[in-house]
Amino acid sequence: MEPPEKIRASIGTAIVLGLTHGKIDAEPTTAYLLTYRKGKCQASCAFCPQSKRSSGRADMLSRITWPAFLTREVIRRVDKTFRLKKILRVCIQALNYPSVVDDLTALAELVKEHSDVPISISCQPLSRSDLERLFYAGVQRVSVSLDAATEEIFNRVKGSGVGGPYTWNGHFKALREAIRVFGRGNVTTHLIVGLGETEEEFVKILQTCVDMGAYPALFAFTPIPGTLLSNNPPPPLASYRRLQLAHYLITKGVSRYENMTFRSGCLIDFGVSNEQLKSAIRRGRAFMTSGCPGCNRPYYNERPGGPLYNFPRKPTSDEIARIEKFFMS
Repeated sequence: MEPPEKIRASIGTAIVLGLTHGKIDAEPTTAYLLTYRKGKCQASCAFCPQSKRSSGRADMLSRITWPAFLTREVIRRVDKTFRLKKILRVCIQALNYPSVVDDLTALAELVKEHSDVPISISCQPLSRSDLERLFYAGVQRVSVSLDAATEEIFNRVKGSGVGGPYTWNGHFKALREAIRVFGRGNVTTHLIVGLGETEEEFVKILQTCVDMGAYPALFAFTPIPGTLLSNNPPPPLASYRRLQLAHYLITKGVSRYENMTFRSGCLIDFGVSNEQLKSAIRRGRAFMTSGCPGCNRPYYNERPGGPLYNFPRKPTSDEIARIEKFFMS
């Protein structure tokens, strides 16, 4: 099976791979690639510039540009950069179109022919047989993105409310199938803060994902010109910090949703001692990018000038001190 002739790379990835020139103050530690096609994605996600309902640029995903390059040259450079230990993983993100599984399978096989770099694929819900195709092609991890914290919000931004092909139950079925194929701990889902959910609803879905064996990665909603949600604001930073800390405590098994306290939907107690809370905050890891191992996703949700929702590197002591102020009562 021949891989597609072209593939997109995030601009930061393209710079690290030497495909183009530019300056970046935080290099991606994963090579982020995106399937290439001339048309838009067949999905209608209200926050995404790749949506068929978006009038935004075809080379955008979130706030990042993704120029197209020859596939074989990109994969050759991925291997070279991996051997130099400048990247730790390759992540192939997929648009929704009829031949996408064939393309993903061929791309994974091409990567494995040339390199030992671990492969993640972020895609729409797939059948058990399609997931097995990716597994046997050499894919190590797969992500199926819920994005929304509740079924009502999901329908409004990804499903029937925007004429999309997705359903809440269909996504959960796909996540369960992915866990059966790839194993607990090797499946990721993405959750976006700021689509209209309460903090309690968000923490509850975090716990649901962790309990079923899927690792939830946190994103801050980013308004992108041309999308259906382009006029919506990003989430308040204080709220995002609370949810990052809840995510850290839950994914590390330190606390659970049931142990946390909420008032009018807002998280007011994390279910741990003050000492545990201070330790988690001062470590700084809670506020760094969450996702597959080796993922730092620089400036996917924010501008380099800030505010930084997800730190692509360890926060400095001054940054930790500013974060700590959000948790002072």
